[in-house]
Amino acid sequence: MVSLIEELPKIVAEGKKEVERILDRLNSPNKILFQTNEFVLPAKDDSGFFKGAVEDINEQNWFNRLIYGDNLLVMQALLSGDFETGLPSMRGKVDLIYIDPPFDSKADYRTQITLPGTQIEQKPTVIEQFAYADTWKDGTASYLRMLYPRLVLMRELLSESGSIYVHIDWHVGHYVKTLLDEVFGKENFRNEIIWKRDAAGKGAKTKSKQWPRVNDSIYFYTKSTGNTHYFEQQYSGITDLQVKEYRYQDEDGRKFKRTTLGDYTKDSIEKMREEGLIYVSSTGKEYKKYYLDEAKVTIDNIWNDIFGFGVRTSSRERVNYNTQKPSDLLERIISASCPKDGVVADFFAGSGTTAVAAERLGRKWLVSDIGKPAVMISRKRLIDQDVKPFLYQSIGDYQKESFTSNKSYKRIGDLSQVVLRLFGAEAFSSEQNPNRNLGYLKNTRTLVLVDSPSKMTGLNTIKKAQELRESFLGGWEKVIVLGWNFVFDIANIIQHTNDKDLEVLAIPQDLLDILKKHKTESSFAKLVDSKKVRFSSLQYLTLKDPIITDYSADIVELELELENYILLSPDALPLDDVNKQKIHDVMNTDPLALIEYWSIDPNYDGKVFRSKWQDYRGNTANDSDEFRVVTKTKLFVPKIEDKRTICVRAVDVFGFESVWMKEVN
Repeated sequence: MVSLIEELPKIVAEGKKEVERILDRLNSPNKILFQTNEFVLPAKDDSGFFKGAVEDINEQNWFNRLIYGDNLLVMQALLSGDFETGLPSMRGKVDLIYIDPPFDSKADYRTQITLPGTQIEQKPTVIEQFAYADTWKDGTASYLRMLYPRLVLMRELLSESGSIYVHIDWHVGHYVKTLLDEVFGKENFRNEIIWKRDAAGKGAKTKSKQWPRVNDSIYFYTKSTGNTHYFEQQYSGITDLQVKEYRYQDEDGRKFKRTTLGDYTKDSIEKMREEGLIYVSSTGKEYKKYYLDEAKVTIDNIWNDIFGFGVRTSSRERVNYNTQKPSDLLERIISASCPKDGVVADFFAGSGTTAVAAERLGRKWLVSDIGKPAVMISRKRLIDQDVKPFLYQSIGDYQKESFTSNKSYKRIGDLSQVVLRLFGAEAFSSEQNPNRNLGYLKNTRTLVLVDSPSKMTGLNTIKKAQELRESFLGGWEKVIVLGWNFVFDIANIIQHTNDKDLEVLAIPQDLLDILKKHKTESSFAKLVDSKKVRFSSLQYLTLKDPIITDYSADIVELELELENYILLSPDALPLDDVNKQKIHDVMNTDPLALIEYWSIDPNYDGKVFRSKWQDYRGNTANDSDEFRVVTKTKLFVPKIEDKRTICVRAVDVFGFESVWMKEVN
C-alpha cells in the first residue's frame, strides 16, 4: 500500500495540471457562465406593495450572490466574469474567503423535513452523492485531490491584501495544512486557531479511552507576504474575576487598577503624568493607572468563548443543518479580516452562516454550495434577516462542461449505459456514439438520450436532443431525454417547445444508492428484469386565472391563487420506502403543502426573474402556519400600457423548481 506521504507529490502535480487547464479555458469561447435563476427581493410584507427600487444587474450595481453548483465550476465562472449580464471577473477582488469543507468520510448529511402531520428524511441529491463519492472514493488522497485545485482558484480570487480561513478537524487537518503551505506559501501562514466547539466530560466522552475531541482547527493564511494584508485586532470583555482587580478609584468614582512603571522610559512616564495616568500611593511610589471602562482583552488563537450547537440545541439560530456553525464564529473572522466595504466568499456555504454574518456586518458576500437543501436553507435564512436584494444563480450551461480527465468521462459513459439498460433501451456502440449516452427502444424509431449527473438539463439539452432526432444515423421519429437534474423553468421550456415527439423524464434520484446493492452482473440483471427502477415525468405547478382590478389611476390589484402542485413520482425522490409512502400520502391529500416557497414577478421580462413578493414555510407574517405557505395573495402593481407576463416560481421541499407563466392584459 502506497503511503499518503508518497502520494502527496503526485496529488500536487496532478492538481497543478488541472489548474493549468482551467486557467487556460477562462479566455476560451467555452468558458463557464452563470444562469441567474432569481433576483431575490426579500419582501415578505403581507400588504402586497413592494416598496424598494429595482436596480439593473450590471457592473455598477453590486449584488450579493447565492450560487448553486460545484464550487470548482462556480469559481471558474467567477474568474471568467460574464459581461453579457454585466458581471465582471472577480479575480483579485475577494477580500476574505472562509471555507468549512466536509471532512468526515462517513457523513451522510440527510435532511429532516417537517410536513403537516408527518416528518420525512431526505437523502443527499444525486449531484451531492456523486461529488461526495468522488471526494472520498480513495479516502484522504481523494479528498486532497478534490481540495488542491479549489485552493489554487481561491488564491486567484483573493485580493493582494486578502486572507483565507480554512476550517477543518482532526481527520485531515495536518494534510490540508501541507496543501495550504504549497498553495499560499509557508511564509504566509499566520495562525492555527483552536476553536473549542464542545464541552468535555459529557455522554460517551466520559467513558472514552482517549482524550475527548472538543476542538476544530482553523488555518489562517494571507495571499501576500509581509504585513500588507488587512487585519483588525479583536478584543473581548474582561471576566468577573478580572473586574475585582480594579479596586482603586478616582475622585469622580472612575475605577482603575495599578501596575508598576519598571518597563517604561522617563519620557513615557512624563507623558502619562500629563495625561493623568499616574497614581501615587500613600508611600509616594508611582504606578500606571488602567481604567476599568477602557479594559479589554486581546483575543488570541485559542477561542473557547463561542460554543458549537452541540451544547445549545435550543438556540434560535439553529436551522437543523448538520454542519451549521454559529454566527459569532464567522462574525469574529469577518470583523478581523474583511474591511468595511469588502467582499467575503464561502464556497462550502452549507446553511449560509457566512452570508448571514457578512450581511449583518455590512460586508458584501458571495457564497455557493453543491447541495440544493443547503441553498434553500440559506435563501430562507437571508430573507428572514431582511437582507438587501441578492442574486440566486447556478451554472448556466453544464453542457459546455465535460469532465476534465478521461477517467471521469469514462465513468459517466458507464453510468449512462447502466441507465439505458434500466430504461429498457439498447445502447449504440462506442464507434457510433463515443459519449456512450445514446440508445434506442427496440422495434421502434425512438431515440433515448441520457444526460450527465453533473449537468442541469435545460434548453440546450432539448435542442441537442431534437438535432439528434433529425440527424443521428439517418433520423428518428421520437426522442426521449432522461435527466438527473433540471433547470428551474424546464416545464415552461418543454411547453413552449410544443414538440409532441419529445419526452423528458427524470432519472430516480436514489439510483446511485440502488446500484450499490447490485454490483455484480447477475444482481444488476435481476434489477433490470424486475423493472423496479421507474422514470417519472416532471413536476409542475398550476394557478387559477389571475384576477386583475383597478385600484387607482395608476395601480392595479393582482390576485393570484395556487391551484395544484404535481410532484414527480415518489420513486424518483431520494427517499427510503417509509418516507416515500409518507410523501405519497401528502401528495394525495394536500399537495400544496409540499411547496417550500413561491414567489411572483408581476412583470417578467423573459430574462431575469425578480421576486417582488414571496411566501415560504416558516414565515408567519402572512399566516400562523409555519409548515405551509399561503396559497392566495394580492399584489398592487403599477399599470402598464402593454400586456404583462406574470411569472410564478415555486420550489418544493426537495429543491425541485417549477415555473408558471401567463400573459395578461
